Amino acid sequence: MILHVDMDAFYASVEERDRPELVGKPVIVGGTPEGRGVVAAANYVARRFGVHSALPAVTAKRLCPHGIFLRPRMEYYAEVSDQIRAIFERYTPLVEPLSLDEAFLDVTGSEQLFGSAVRIGQTIKQEIRDRLRLVASVGVAPNKFLAKIASDLRKPDGFVVVEPDRVQEFLDPLPVGRLWGVGKVTGRVFDTLGIHTIGQLRRLPVDMLQRHFGNCGDHLWQLSHGTDPRPVVPEQEAKSISHETTFARDLEDVDAMRAWLLELSEQVGCRMRRHGLKGRTVNLKVRFEDFHTITRAQSRPEPTDVTHEIWQAAAQMFAERLPSRRLRVRLLGVGMSGFGQTGLRQRSLFPEVEEQRHSRLDEVADQIKEKFGQLSLQRALGMLHNVEHRSGPPGADENQYGR
Repeated sequence: MILHVDMDAFYASVEERDRPELVGKPVIVGGTPEGRGVVAAANYVARRFGVHSALPAVTAKRLCPHGIFLRPRMEYYAEVSDQIRAIFERYTPLVEPLSLDEAFLDVTGSEQLFGSAVRIGQTIKQEIRDRLRLVASVGVAPNKFLAKIASDLRKPDGFVVVEPDRVQEFLDPLPVGRLWGVGKVTGRVFDTLGIHTIGQLRRLPVDMLQRHFGNCGDHLWQLSHGTDPRPVVPEQEAKSISHETTFARDLEDVDAMRAWLLELSEQVGCRMRRHGLKGRTVNLKVRFEDFHTITRAQSRPEPTDVTHEIWQAAAQMFAERLPSRRLRVRLLGVGMSGFGQTGLRQRSLFPEVEEQRHSRLDEVADQIKEKFGQLSLQRALGMLHNVEHRSGPPGADENQYGR
């Protein structure tokens, strides 16, 4: 059995935990209304005003005039994410993180030690609450696809179980938009076909779906039957490390997309350095509003774990190697692969000063974080998104949050 554990409004919840006076108020983490930044996360109070991730901060301010805007503290959130991961790994070594705030866990081999998958999920959820004072939603199911849907159904503070013999009973009533691969364009096709639920889709002949959607048709048919053979892949066995985010509303602003690429590059670089990994190939993933997905890769002569170099490659591919058509973006992802590979180019006796500078910045930042739990560095590239790479609980100075 598989668990999908998803932290509820993670960035905002961490800020509320550290500053109890924020509880019950609309908290918006991301850019400031005075700049061109975007919302990275919003608590559930702010969401009632229509605020969601990827929304321009100036729009969020208009929707929620009394919102409290805080700059993201990525290194601190990564530190809290490590604490959550430590709880996971007490129950299973098979942990596949998707981002700082969600992961898949395969607990099949742990049931004899800790009880049923349901029991393990309940215990993990309670430990996160007791130890870290944070709330997680958990889905328990026979595979990753079902577990992911289950964790999202009753947020916040949800716990949903899909029994193996009740998969179709669980899936059939759900809207067809719950299936991976169904976006606005695909959804309109289903509307014309009179298909509104997963159960209705499941009863269609697979060849009919293939005629309308090509290879994606077979994929949708498999998902409608609850089929997903993908295993949980632990990070140390992964051939790549990546982070991606699906936006609540499709993104149009190019500057906001570049800001998100920086944040994703930060998360990838941080994880690689923690595991002592360097990679040669930077991977970019872009999914458009019509659900057409494009991946691009750029290989370097030598492996790297430097955030700036990862971001530069991702931003260059985004600017130069995408179709000229301008569609809204539904998902962005950045990843690294090619671990342990070495290029054929001879290294210079005098490495470029710029490369040394960025590598040293990452090294010092990580050392300070590990030794002291404090980090007050902010990349100039992050100013658009107003990302604050500061570790530890916030102080009393409100200006540091960009209010």
